[in-house]
Amino acid sequence: MWSEFFNEIKQTEYYNNLKHFINNEYNNKVCYPPYNDMFKAYHLTEYENVKCVIIGQDPYHTKGYANGLAFSVPNDVKISPSLANIFKELESDLGIKRTNTDLSDWAKQGVFLLNAGLSVVEGNPSSHIKYWEEFTNKTIEYLEKNNNVIVYILWGNYARSKKSLITNKNHYVIESAHPSPLGAFKGFFGSKPFSKVNKILKENNIEEIKW
Repeated sequence: MWSEFFNEIKQTEYYNNLKHFINNEYNNKVCYPPYNDMFKAYHLTEYENVKCVIIGQDPYHTKGYANGLAFSVPNDVKISPSLANIFKELESDLGIKRTNTDLSDWAKQGVFLLNAGLSVVEGNPSSHIKYWEEFTNKTIEYLEKNNNVIVYILWGNYARSKKSLITNKNHYVIESAHPSPLGAFKGFFGSKPFSKVNKILKENNIEEIKW
């Protein structure tokens, strides 16, 4: 249970320092996502239900975009370039033409949409990531105690750098270039991550994800 994870980490000096820093940042600067959405991925995807982990780097640093889930944006804003490419690959891979840019339905099915940094200062990418990295690395280490089948999707070099944390023999890794405009044509398009995840789940008698 995530509650056990939070109970453990809240006892550490690191977490107390992190909480003090983040609260100060939100009180004195414009930060995203909204404060109450910071741990949204943990709220929507129960620890025991995690089937797939998609690792992002940073929340969107533009007003109205970050909603606490990696790559996800609210339906009332223009789709981000990376998410647009994810949807192009989804259509190519599974024939699904998705328009709902809020990925909460994925999260509720067991897709843990984890950013390495859970907050960011407006207009200042990666401004908080070094403070969060220990927290999110410990999240992955805690997931590695979960012996259910979990498929990690690692897009781009940053996400791939987390591969060394994935040690459970029941877990799988799918990796490719990042879906950003800079990386999409360097190995993301055509990588078919969605069908690969569902194939692994089906082979293990686990309900497939309705992407």
